[in-house]
Amino acid sequence: MTKLSITINGQPHGPTDVRDDLSMNDFLREYLGMTGTKFGCGAAQCLSCAIIVDNPDGTSYTSPTCVTSAVSFDGKAIRTVEGHVKNGELSALQKAFIAHFAFQCGYCTAGFLNEGQVLLERLARTPVNRAELEQTVADALDGHLCRCTGYVKYHEAVRDVILADSKRYLVANQ
Repeated sequence: MTKLSITINGQPHGPTDVRDDLSMNDFLREYLGMTGTKFGCGAAQCLSCAIIVDNPDGTSYTSPTCVTSAVSFDGKAIRTVEGHVKNGELSALQKAFIAHFAFQCGYCTAGFLNEGQVLLERLARTPVNRAELEQTVADALDGHLCRCTGYVKYHEAVRDVILADSKRYLVANQ
């Protein structure tokens, strides 16, 4: 057993005794009742289980939770799909996913949403040229699998959020 202390969606949790082999996915779902993070393939190939890990320098990245032990996140700050809503209001990305019906069964949605959020944060720090937008979105979402083949709608939703706030996410025309 190992003591786990972690910040999830801005809230501290722990220290909690957990088995060393307990996956982060199981910790979120079974210990905390946070069921938005899904268990898909169990091999970190579909990334339905991806959560956001926040670095101290303000950058972030996604990480699978199905094959990653909970204790490997000790001392870290993470965000799950439940953390996107602020003051009862859906994020712009969540609203875009709904507007585009960028999900069918919804199983992979949390992973796509978290990856899209990481992309938005990266572009807010380092905007890209409009000509690079389609490839940038494709590269960011590459690796996430959708059993219902909703890829186009996920890509459109992320792209539309970027275009709706182009001054923030895209390099100004020169």
